Amino acid sequence: MTTPQLLQPLTLRGVTLPNRLAVAPMCQYCVTDGVVGDYHLVHLGRFALGGFGLVMVEATGVTADGRISPGDVGLWDDGQVPGLARIAAFLRAHGSVPAIQLAHAGGKANTLRPWDGNGQVTAENARPGDEPWTPVAASAVPMGEGWSAPHPLTVEEMAGVREAFVAAARRALTAGFQVAEVHAAHGYLLNQFLSPLTNRRDDEYGGSRENRMRFPLEVVAAVRAVWPEDLPLVVRVSAVDATAEGTTLADTIAFARALKTLGVDAIDVSGGGIGGGWEHPLGYGYQVPFAAAIREQAGIPTMAVGLVVDPQQAEAVVATGQADLVAVAREAQDDPNFAVHAARALTGGYDTYPVQAGPRLASRERLMERLGPWTGPDPVRVEQPAAQA
Repeated sequence: MTTPQLLQPLTLRGVTLPNRLAVAPMCQYCVTDGVVGDYHLVHLGRFALGGFGLVMVEATGVTADGRISPGDVGLWDDGQVPGLARIAAFLRAHGSVPAIQLAHAGGKANTLRPWDGNGQVTAENARPGDEPWTPVAASAVPMGEGWSAPHPLTVEEMAGVREAFVAAARRALTAGFQVAEVHAAHGYLLNQFLSPLTNRRDDEYGGSRENRMRFPLEVVAAVRAVWPEDLPLVVRVSAVDATAEGTTLADTIAFARALKTLGVDAIDVSGGGIGGGWEHPLGYGYQVPFAAAIREQAGIPTMAVGLVVDPQQAEAVVATGQADLVAVAREAQDDPNFAVHAARALTGGYDTYPVQAGPRLASRERLMERLGPWTGPDPVRVEQPAAQA
């Protein structure tokens, strides 16, 4: 039987992913001072046991004021490395390539944890121990109704942010990650520079598409310069802003072409984050066409996301050449074994389960196939042993 495309390895520079299924970054908003502990080891480790080829740590703040919320993971301090190193080692030991997303929230920083409400952290609504701070951004454009205007970064301050990305990349390498992703999507800082809706600058970093791309490209170039030659660098983009007046797919294709020249190895293609609503088609696989267009027109590998919920659907994305990788987030949270379930569905085998589980599951399946499905209402349905001669 031919191996399904979704289950075939993919080599990027000196790293080979065992399959094309990835876990996208998922913020958990539950650490203190950026330091991960047992929760993140279990949360992320289960995806390695579940068979994913690539597992990416959530948006990891390169500065304290670049966190989305006070509960975000960070890499602005050496003391944050050991916890992440423990996770990277576990992922690698159990067959997944460990990856990390380096991020700065920009004007979307200082927000409440989702279960605490919407909007910014204030002195009145802050949890004990949390201290609100003033976000920074490309321009003094509030990120939502009722939000305060962020502080517009000076050119000198931008240099500090760029160096914070570099320092975080070095720490990520020390922690043992094999793939780094620069976050330039979802309305966060680098996306704020790219979008005409949030970039109102009148210097060399604002105005034209080329000027709006300048700072994100400078950050990526600086990270690529310190990230080892044999390790892949990925950039996550919002292919389009939520509103049609913002960033267009053509803008993002131009950005992807420029990223390719800097040595970026793949584009993680998402969408939205700036502008209200979603003025684009919506449904299963709704962002896959963006990944396909970028892959074709920029000539660079892509990772597709966006309501991918079925193994056959994920296989079709890769087999038809629309993307090189498929990433899931909420689907992985709902089913941490999505990757081994996909392998089972596509091949009928159990050999992709960890050895601790595979043989037992296979014998259980054989018994259930003989018994047929349980139909009730009696909870007990057994076969009587054969009579002894």
